[in-house]
Amino acid sequence: MKFLLSNDDGYAAPGLAMLAQTLRRYGEVVVVAPERDRSGASNSLTLDRPLTARRADNGFYFVDGTPTDCVHLAVTGLLDFRPDMIFSGINNGPNMGDDTLYSGTVAAATEGFMLGIPSIAVSLAGHSGKHFASAGKVVAQLVERCLEQPFAQPVLLNVNVPDAPPEQIGEMQVTRLGRRHAAQPVIKSQNPRGETIYWVGPVGAVQDAGAGTDFGCIAANQPSLTPLMLDLTAYGQLDRISTWLHR
Repeated sequence: MKFLLSNDDGYAAPGLAMLAQTLRRYGEVVVVAPERDRSGASNSLTLDRPLTARRADNGFYFVDGTPTDCVHLAVTGLLDFRPDMIFSGINNGPNMGDDTLYSGTVAAATEGFMLGIPSIAVSLAGHSGKHFASAGKVVAQLVERCLEQPFAQPVLLNVNVPDAPPEQIGEMQVTRLGRRHAAQPVIKSQNPRGETIYWVGPVGAVQDAGAGTDFGCIAANQPSLTPLMLDLTAYGQLDRISTWLHR
C-alpha cells in the first residue's frame, strides 16, 4: 500500500514519527506536514500566497501552510502517485465532539476524503504524550483490517486512543461524537504597550459523554472510532424553512 501522512503538530512531532514507523511495515510512506504547529487551523486553505515544500533530513516534506494545504498539495501536484490511504496524526491531545470542527488533524483527513481517498485522523486522547506506541498499535489494527477487507468507497474516520499503556486499553468501539458546553470566556491581558490583548479561553466542559459517545469511550479507556460526514445540510429543517420563507 501507499500511504500519505500529515498532521497539525508539525513535521517534527513525535506522534508523526510513530505513525510513519508503524505504517512502513505495511507499505510505502510519504509524509507531507506543516513546518510548525498548526493546531486549530481547521479546514483552512492558503490562497493569498504561494506555498513551498521542502524536505527535512528524515525525508519528510514540510510545507509553510496548513494541514489542509499539505494534503491538497501532496495529492494534486507534489506526489507522483495517488495514495491508497491517508493518515493524519498521531495528534498530541484528543479530537472529540465539537473539537473536531476546529481540529487541523481532522481537517487533513477531511481533505483526503474530499479528494476521494480513504482517510483516518488519529489522536492520543491525553496531554502527557507518553503512549504514542498505544496509538500506533491501534493504527496497525486498522491497517490490517483494511488489508483483510478494503473499503468499498472512501471513508472519513476519526480515531481517539487513550494515553495509556497498551495492556491497559480495551477494545476499540464505534462511537458518535459527543458534545461540549459553550467555550469559556476569552482571557484578557495587556502587552508591553498597554494594549488589550485576548487569548482564546479554555474549551467548555463535556456535556454529552454518555454511552456510545467518543468522550464516554475514552473515559472507559477504550479507543474510539467515529465515522464522519461532510454534508452540513439540516435536512430536518428544509420543510420548516421553506414554509417560513414562502408564507
